Amino acid sequence: MSHRPPTLRTSDVAALRADLESWTVDAVQDVVGERAMRAYGREQVLPGRVAARDAGNDRHALLSRLFLFGDTLTRAQAQAALPAFGVDAAVEAGLLTAQGAADDDQVRALVEVRPTAAATDAGEVNWWVAHDQGEAVTGRAVNEDHVLGVGGASSTLASITMRAPVARALDLGTGCGIQSLHASMHADQVVATDISTRALAFARFNDALNRPGQREWDVREGSLLEPVAGEQFDLVVSNPPFVISPPGTPQFEYRDGGLEWDGVVAALATGVGRHLNPGGVAQFLGNWLIRDDWTERWEQWLEASEVELDAWVIQRDVLDPAEYAETWLRDAGVTRERGESRFYAAYEAYLAGFDAAGVSGIGFGAVMLRRPMQGKPTLRRLEEHEGALQSPLGPHLRDVLVAHDWLASATDDEVLSAAYVVAGDVTKETYGRPLQHEPEHILIRQGGGLGRSIKADTALAGLVGACDGELTAGQIAHALAALLDVPVGEMVAGLVPAVRDLVRDGFLTRA
Repeated sequence: MSHRPPTLRTSDVAALRADLESWTVDAVQDVVGERAMRAYGREQVLPGRVAARDAGNDRHALLSRLFLFGDTLTRAQAQAALPAFGVDAAVEAGLLTAQGAADDDQVRALVEVRPTAAATDAGEVNWWVAHDQGEAVTGRAVNEDHVLGVGGASSTLASITMRAPVARALDLGTGCGIQSLHASMHADQVVATDISTRALAFARFNDALNRPGQREWDVREGSLLEPVAGEQFDLVVSNPPFVISPPGTPQFEYRDGGLEWDGVVAALATGVGRHLNPGGVAQFLGNWLIRDDWTERWEQWLEASEVELDAWVIQRDVLDPAEYAETWLRDAGVTRERGESRFYAAYEAYLAGFDAAGVSGIGFGAVMLRRPMQGKPTLRRLEEHEGALQSPLGPHLRDVLVAHDWLASATDDEVLSAAYVVAGDVTKETYGRPLQHEPEHILIRQGGGLGRSIKADTALAGLVGACDGELTAGQIAHALAALLDVPVGEMVAGLVPAVRDLVRDGFLTRA
């Protein structure tokens, strides 16, 4: 059974924050080193535990051993780690368990508390996020009501979320509350929902610890959009329980939505629009079934949406059913070593379920849906991108939307009449045989954003090279037509759609 989630009295906040204030991401790395931190990122705690032990009674080392690496301390060491808050208060709060009252009695953490940092317009902000310990610390499979911490998916969502001042934000499926912490930096009000009472308790704890004296989150229990029936928001973010678990496979509250197959993502895709104010945006992650063309499923969902929405879906990865089963069994600590019969039964249930449903793969990706300010949607973009992403990516996505909105209403003459500047992260690469005068291939490559590259001909490369904000695209096109001895009409007709693509994707910006 799970132990009770932590609680924090208002009178204790200042003392705990005083003990944690200097224990930041950088402070942990200074103590244990890069190797241990990389191992911790792979959910291996031993290198960090050993390195922190070697640091002796350094207070940051003791905090790291206790709350990150699942090590056991003496009561005296734990008291030295938490001099203001104290061991007794930490036990009462549900953070620690103590064997006895003597200095050499053993103390260990009941939860993980992880330092994390966020970059904001006002500088870097440090937080401490409490959540359940993973199987790397406990050595056993997680409980069904396990509350996840700051993982790869939640970090991805935080990175892609477009940050702009908003009145109301909804964090659907808040878990430990990490997305709400981010949203609190630019939203007047945050509503945080989850079907898990345990997750909501952790979210309340993290709100109290990290935002003393500020407006508390409106925390509500319930499934998907039910807790906000009839309400609208300017921003909806969600790292929902999107894992697809066929019948007979292990089910966990933090990752399984309780709906058939990819029903959680379908419910958001079709239903979130009615909860968006005009201009409001929903950004979430998800898994979806692939039987043939993955975009067909998304087209069906978008057509079934209760409100017509702009849509941008980026499929980041595809796993076949066997890979998917292995990934999520490992995630839950259901391994062959811990129980061969249970592992094989669950593995077989995954394969049988997917095969019966005719599933060839499972897609993973990021979704952006927007309710138009007025009129019909103008954006329907379903694409695959498996390369590296700029982090944070939200500013780039925001710029792309601004460019899209301008292009959606701009005539070709207006596109030609504008002057452009090449983005600072754009480079040109040429390839060809050594003795050839002209390159065989020209690539215009984006260093940030989605890291796109465009194969260019001489004319397009010439246009990009001339975009310094002085001449309009039309003037450059006329000059290139004369230089390359191409009819002006033909040159313009070829360059206008290319300019639109370059502006849309952030290679060029209007001067």
